[in-house]
Amino acid sequence: MGTNIIKVDKNFFRYISNIQLKLISVFIAFTLICMILGFFFGSFDISIKKFVHGNLSQLEKEILYQIRMPRVLLSAFVGAALGLAGACLQGLFRNPLADPGLIGVSAGAALGAVLSIVIFSNLLEHHFLGIYLLPISSVTGALFVILILYSLSKGFIYDGVTYMLLIGIAINALASVGIGILTFVSDDAQLRGLTFWMMGSFANAQWNLVIPSIFLILISIIWIIPQSRKIDIIQIGELEASRLGINVIKLKFIVIMSSAIMVGVSVSISGMIGFIGLVIPHLVRLIGGVNHNYLLIGSAFLGSSLLVLSDILSRITIQPAELPVGLVTSAIGAPFFLWLVLRIKKS
Repeated sequence: MGTNIIKVDKNFFRYISNIQLKLISVFIAFTLICMILGFFFGSFDISIKKFVHGNLSQLEKEILYQIRMPRVLLSAFVGAALGLAGACLQGLFRNPLADPGLIGVSAGAALGAVLSIVIFSNLLEHHFLGIYLLPISSVTGALFVILILYSLSKGFIYDGVTYMLLIGIAINALASVGIGILTFVSDDAQLRGLTFWMMGSFANAQWNLVIPSIFLILISIIWIIPQSRKIDIIQIGELEASRLGINVIKLKFIVIMSSAIMVGVSVSISGMIGFIGLVIPHLVRLIGGVNHNYLLIGSAFLGSSLLVLSDILSRITIQPAELPVGLVTSAIGAPFFLWLVLRIKKS
């Protein structure tokens, strides 16, 4: 049976129908179109025609290469990370309401970031490593939560996911208390920055932060995608999947770790962005089906395109200022999720 599992991994596209392959191609094309729009449109529009003919002014080049490109690439990869993490966790927990914040990793990452904003605000501004302090604090918070999850749930074998979910709820509550206390003791300048960060933004995207973030997200995506068929099999139950040759403990480790890395990195750079991990997998299932070979790839690309579009809307809605991108994703995601719940109720 172990041989069959290896064979499944090597024949990834064998389990995706022709229609689903076409849908994935559409998602990829839509993502590329959104990214091109993101490069050239905003509070300051850049002519695509001038770019093609190489006639951009120095100001336009500076905006395109130093501001727009890192911002759009970061939003694309963060959207892919959140959409993919949501699909993976919904599959692992066998719960359509699961999202990257469910196990407490987002809350841990947020607490680490808020701690650096409030306690180490002087280093953020003046130290030469200051720009890395917030991401490092955020990822450290995410990793700390992972260690707690595994230390408290490692004794459980087949019910470990359930206990991990309950522990995640408790961690979310504790992190909320910590964030509330830090918010209360912050000064006016810290409170403004903290509030804007908590609502999500890509305004501070810089190449020296974007490149390592993209690298970590990409590694996590490459790690998790080959597990999609095993996530399909675990839907019948952990005990049954184990009897079919799936190493359930290893699969949990890969899904939880890769999701935690993607979410931790995303939160550390962009702040709290809601509804991508919850809504996108539902939308992808609604369009093309439930098998995870299709679902994981589709969620990554559709999450990417939706977040890039949300970032464009955040830049052009109240020019020359910009809305926090988390407000835009919530404004899009909440009505859709409400419609989805009502649709399920009627059926």
